[in-house]
Amino acid sequence: MLIVNAVLETPDTADFSLWPVAELPPYQFMALSGTMSPRQVGSALARLVDYNTLPGDDDRRLVDAGEAIGRLLETDKIIAPGGLRLYDTRTNVTVQPGCCCGLEDWREWLDVADGENPWLGHDPSPRLEHVDEAVHLWPDTVDTQETTSGQPIVIVAGDLLGILDTVQEDLQGFLSLTEQWATRHAPALAEDLAARLDEDIAISAPLRRASGGP
Repeated sequence: MLIVNAVLETPDTADFSLWPVAELPPYQFMALSGTMSPRQVGSALARLVDYNTLPGDDDRRLVDAGEAIGRLLETDKIIAPGGLRLYDTRTNVTVQPGCCCGLEDWREWLDVADGENPWLGHDPSPRLEHVDEAVHLWPDTVDTQETTSGQPIVIVAGDLLGILDTVQEDLQGFLSLTEQWATRHAPALAEDLAARLDEDIAISAPLRRASGGP
């Protein structure tokens, strides 16, 4: 069985006090879905605020959730460090997104069925290879020109749209919880936050067919 999750890098919340967050190890991955707790949603928002605040943008210390979310909404485009995590329960192989991979690009997986290769990040550096009507995905390789040892995750290309349907459902669930969270912590910005996340992470727009049709 293949389990695919939309994941976001976890924040370092050792000194974070703007709102309640979950106790998670920093710089790992958390799955986004409609089953998250309010504290887990808070952790996701803490990471987005931190990642999208560049040094020198605004040196003023954030004092509350409204200021933090407001600053997030001032960015040109919200970037979400993460991507898709794939786990094959039969082989116990997990493929994590590498560094510099962004969840906002998750729809690039739609092009895999057409022979394209999405950016999967580096350190680790997953590798994808097209083999007949399937794709083989390895967790990491230092040199993508070398043959990767070990067992890949094998995905039938025709199954990709169904897999991405499930990913989209999870992201829509996360988006709904985020608006509920913002209604409590930054009520004046709740609708704007949901709309920006929906647009920048490309959550609700219909998934096109892998063949390129509507």
